[in-house]
Formats: sequence, C-alpha cells, structure tokens
Amino acid sequence: MTTFHPDELPIDATLVRRLVDSAFPTYAEHEVVALPRSGSSNALFRLGDDALVRLPRQPGGGVSLVKEAAWLPSVAAGVSVAVPEILELGEPDLGYPEPWAITSWLPGRRLSPPALAPAPAPLGGDGGQLARDLATFVAEIRSLEVPGRAAGDESLAWYRGLPLWQLDAEFRDAAAQCRALGTALDIDHALDVWGSAVEASRQVERVDTWFHGDLLTENLLVDDSGGLAGVLDFGGLAIGDPTVDLVVAWEALDAAGRHEFRRALHVDDAAWTTGRGWALLIAMITFPYYGQSMPARCAERMAMVRAALAG
Repeated sequence: MTTFHPDELPIDATLVRRLVDSAFPTYAEHEVVALPRSGSSNALFRLGDDALVRLPRQPGGGVSLVKEAAWLPSVAAGVSVAVPEILELGEPDLGYPEPWAITSWLPGRRLSPPALAPAPAPLGGDGGQLARDLATFVAEIRSLEVPGRAAGDESLAWYRGLPLWQLDAEFRDAAAQCRALGTALDIDHALDVWGSAVEASRQVERVDTWFHGDLLTENLLVDDSGGLAGVLDFGGLAIGDPTVDLVVAWEALDAAGRHEFRRALHVDDAAWTTGRGWALLIAMITFPYYGQSMPARCAERMAMVRAALAG
C-alpha cells in the first residue's frame, strides 16, 4: 500500500481482517478489500457490500474517528444529505496502536472537478442542482446547535476554523516552496490574490459555527443526475469560522456553478474573497507534501488553484 507520511503506520488487508475478526466477529464472513484510492488520513477497506473500515495512517489519528463517533449522529440528524454512520469503533489491538472504525457504505459516484472530468460535468438536471445542494449542506451544518459540552472538546479546534489572516506566514511559506519546486503556477499572481483575501478576512464577521473543514471533491458523492448524494470524511469537523467550507466552489463547480452556489448561500464580498484565499492555501500546501505520493490529489488541487486565480 502506498505511504504518504514519514510516520505512517503499517496497515494491510491481513491486519484489517484480524482486527475485524477479533473485535467484531459478526463481520467475519464479510470480505475485506482495499480500496484503490484511499485517503491520506485513513486507509480504507471495503467490508462486504454495506460497510467500510477506516484505519488512521498516523499516530494520534484515531482522535478524529472518536470525534466522529461522538458528533456524527447530531450532524446526520441536521443535514438533508447522506453522511456515514459509525457502526463500530474498534480499540487498539494486535500491535495497531489507534482506534479504528467500521462505517456505513454510501452509494453514489465520486465527484470529479469540472476541469478534470472526461466530459462536461453536469451540475444537475437544470444546470445548478449540485451548486444548490452544496449551498444547502453548508447552510445546514452552519445552523447546527453548538452544545455546551463542545467547548471542552479539543478535537473540535482546527486551524481551518481560524481567521484567514492568521495564516499569512503559512501561505507565504507554501508559495516559496511551490516556487522552488517549479510548480506550474503564477506564484506572483497567487500572492496578489492571497493579499486581497487576507485583507477581506479582516472584514468577515466572526461567528463560530460547525464546519466540515475538508469539503472537497474527494469527499463528495453525486447521484446519476449530478446532484449531491453524500458527504464523506468528517475528520475535519470542527467549530470556528466556517468560511473554509466555501472552497468547494472553486474545486467542485465551474464558473456558473460558483455563481449559483454564492447566490443560494447569500455570501457577501468579504466572505467570498476569503473563501477564494482558503482555496489557494489548501491547494498550495498540497504540492510540496503530496507532490510525489498523491498525483491525482495534486491534479485536483491544481484545477482548484487555477480556478481561484481566475476568480
């Protein structure tokens, strides 16, 4: 299995089979099959027809699965699109040091960025359904109640909930690395767009809400009509400034879709420009780290950064 991190934990189908059989023998007859495209945070294995096994790739990664087990039921009850259900939460065992999970398998096909789709990607039957579905999901997750017990949960604090201006040094470091790598981008243009986004972020009214945190095509499923069928991977679920979830407009949608998404969500100029900055940041930190190990992800992020640079 491909590795993505210097501290990657050894994981293979044999380990998954042993963990499942030991902890949850009711799944003993369910075949374990590694998925051809696993995530960078969790190794993914199909378990029979209706379930998925997720194992954190790095030490400490199990915290996100424990968080999902605690909070996904509340999310599922408050959004109108399908999200995974944590069916079982496994304990460290057999030399594997992290919590792991069995989740439900969601139907649908993985969304491709419009710029990378083999044919023009439909936005739905009337040309904008996906954009409106995404806007609905973002609005719904922002509107979920933040219970008092969330205040003491350190797993719900993440850098993607910070005001964008606080990440200026991180972006400039990523831009310098991309320049040194010869990344096929206009770095000077990116720095100009970033500067505008930083200034805009100072004008965004800070209202802390729930946010998904990784609302990108690799975590989105669509149905046969092109509408949103499911949202995956809530490992980035957190509470803070939710502007980061606007990045989906620059990766999952074309220009017409972005216009419809913004209109449906009622996004003002400051928040929109800030979201454009988040799209640049998330894309450009990808290239130095995953440039060799995840070419498909880098292609998707390149499409996103180019869309953001184009406006």
